[in-house]
Amino acid sequence: MCVLRSYVRQRANLIENAAKHTQRMQKALIQMNIQLHKVISDINGVTGMKIIKAIIEGERDPEKLAEFRSANMKNDKPTIAKALTGDYREEHLFALKQEYAAYTFFQEQITECDKSIEIYYKTFETKSNENGKLNKTRKKRKNSPDFAIDEDLYRITGMDFTKVPGFDVLSIQTIISETGINHNKWPTEKHFSSWLGLSPANKITGEKIIGTRTRKVVNRTATALRLAAHCVSRSNTALGAYCRRLKKRLGIPKAITATARKLACIFYNMLKYGQEYVEKGIDYYEKLYQDRMMKNLSKKAREFGYILVKNDELIEGVC
Repeated sequence: MCVLRSYVRQRANLIENAAKHTQRMQKALIQMNIQLHKVISDINGVTGMKIIKAIIEGERDPEKLAEFRSANMKNDKPTIAKALTGDYREEHLFALKQEYAAYTFFQEQITECDKSIEIYYKTFETKSNENGKLNKTRKKRKNSPDFAIDEDLYRITGMDFTKVPGFDVLSIQTIISETGINHNKWPTEKHFSSWLGLSPANKITGEKIIGTRTRKVVNRTATALRLAAHCVSRSNTALGAYCRRLKKRLGIPKAITATARKLACIFYNMLKYGQEYVEKGIDYYEKLYQDRMMKNLSKKAREFGYILVKNDELIEGVC
């Protein structure tokens, strides 16, 4: 697994370097008063790269540059042409050319890295799962490899982790490359989440707990789980409702950590015990929460010598 880990870490470094050159390309464009980022959501997309390449090759007419607009773009050609009307200075064009060449180089390096990862996946044994079925409804994410990485991950683990909210093929690949596919080294999910630094680290003195903050660890798996938790917080799922409720009560950092721990436990149980994840929906979670609140309120009422009665039952009793 250390071979896959090295490939995946190298790929992450290449993506980070490519992102830096993207920022410098955007800076060179802004210095020439070319507001491409305001009319195109992603300058690394097909339209953005075509326009940048045409500018480097000598095209200055904004109307002709706007012709590279894709049919599914929100802004029309006149709007794009207006944003591409700028002051093309030689020193900024030189910087744009070099950053574009560097970005292209790193994209080629990423492609080579993906080929090595694809070849290495073939060395893993196939872990069959007769009851499982691969989820093919997800859209391809930016920076995803060109090969069918979801099929390779499903083949070597026997589980489709993309069914879990917040997980995609890249985050799953990162977690597997860091932790491996054999989780017997962690006896329970509590040991696993503690190793990730997602569980409270109780500080005890004089038989009293004086602190419960999580340990600070440098762990790529924990980072991937936290990023997945951020995605979950915006989803209409049971985990999404859980995270949003914790945000109101504990704040964003603690809510993200708690959700990341829950995702870690789900991943652990799926990989070690083959437990399929079943999304029960936001309504199911809200029902559980309301039932728990009613139970706690009834208990408190009994402690003070009262009985908790619903309005409907009270009205029927009076009538």
